[in-house]
Amino acid sequence: MNFFRKLFKKKNPENEMDQILDNLFGKNDEDINLVVAFLNDKIMPIDRGEIYEDPLDKFLKENKIGEVLGAGTTQSPSGELDWCNIDIQMYSDKIDKNNVQLIIDKLTELGAPKGSRIVIDKTDERICFGKKEGLGIYLDGINLSKEVYEQYDSNIVLDKIKKLTKDNSNATRYWQGKNETALYFYSDSFDKMKDSIKEFVDEYPLCENARIEQIA
Repeated sequence: MNFFRKLFKKKNPENEMDQILDNLFGKNDEDINLVVAFLNDKIMPIDRGEIYEDPLDKFLKENKIGEVLGAGTTQSPSGELDWCNIDIQMYSDKIDKNNVQLIIDKLTELGAPKGSRIVIDKTDERICFGKKEGLGIYLDGINLSKEVYEQYDSNIVLDKIKKLTKDNSNATRYWQGKNETALYFYSDSFDKMKDSIKEFVDEYPLCENARIEQIA
């Protein structure tokens, strides 16, 4: 259960989103149009770059829409991954709603989960988007027997559930807390994912006491 490691400082999700907007938009020159995409995806920074930032930046530049300025990942007070943001500079003098929709469509194509949203600087308009649904399974890290932790591998749980849920993403999404380890999966339907892993979760010893939550 120790193949995970923490990568971030803890942040308060209730204040962090507005703080990011204040920091970015508050310093914004009036001639620059900014858009921030908040993705309801519990994804690590390197994977975030490969799956979202790089292809989005390429798309924006090729279509002369804009470019990615930066990005970040936020944790809840417990340390669990919460969401990530991508900051976008638009090339046009005014916000073109058609270009905003193109950004939304591209991020959706790249796998943005439900509960994601776009925030437009000048108007503070917030647009919800995303299609993928998410499942988190939280493995008990303290109450099982020593033999179970020694003989069974959370990598097997990760690989097996990824196949069963038809999570086709190249990213590995996880978090290790003091008392539990979370694995995250995204596909078309939470209910179908939950049904597909029931037999495995019931039978694999490391999944005893595990809780399952819908995360998108």
